[in-house]
Amino acid sequence: MSLMSSHWPLAGLRLTTPRLELRLPGPDELAALASLAAEGVHDPDVQPFTVAWTDAAPEQRARGVLQYHWRCWGEWRPENWELNLVALHDGVVVGTQGISARDFAIRREVRTGSWLGRRHHGQGLGTEMRAAVLQLAFAGLAARHAVSGAYADNTASLGVSGKLGYRDDGIEHHVVREQVAVLRRLRLGPEQWREHRSVPVEIEGLRECLPWFGVD
Repeated sequence: MSLMSSHWPLAGLRLTTPRLELRLPGPDELAALASLAAEGVHDPDVQPFTVAWTDAAPEQRARGVLQYHWRCWGEWRPENWELNLVALHDGVVVGTQGISARDFAIRREVRTGSWLGRRHHGQGLGTEMRAAVLQLAFAGLAARHAVSGAYADNTASLGVSGKLGYRDDGIEHHVVREQVAVLRRLRLGPEQWREHRSVPVEIEGLRECLPWFGVD
């Protein structure tokens, strides 16, 4: 175990799919992720995020990515955590996959969110990224539910959720770019996850991290 992993076990956590490796970013990988955000995450004519951080100027998007990751690290507690992993394809940072929870020891529910650099869209990488953290949630942490959400016009995200077995869990109305937007809530349980699991995922370095997730 490295010296960093002995103090911060999350640094040794690795999730591997057929094409991707997901891990906590080091300084260079975080800088690469910030640059990817500056290049663009989605079609600028649409806004898939409730917090419209991608509407900012490129340099502001990059800085925001850095600050967001630093804040999540600094505020980590077993009762309230957010794990943001970089996804690497052939050693190149292509995006980020997050998984978070509040009071996980009691509720056993996680939430996921992600984005890919725009030039990496349309390759099925989003499905592998989400499959990786679902393996962590259900097989590694014994979660009871995973929840997510996407706006009704975000067909790519909804398509990933459908392939992985999520079911509709109601709707919410939000204001995005000063217009009403309908968010579809989605929920996945262990049975549906097992039925739709098709992406092999390997997990390394989890045992040392369990107390950090609130798992006994």
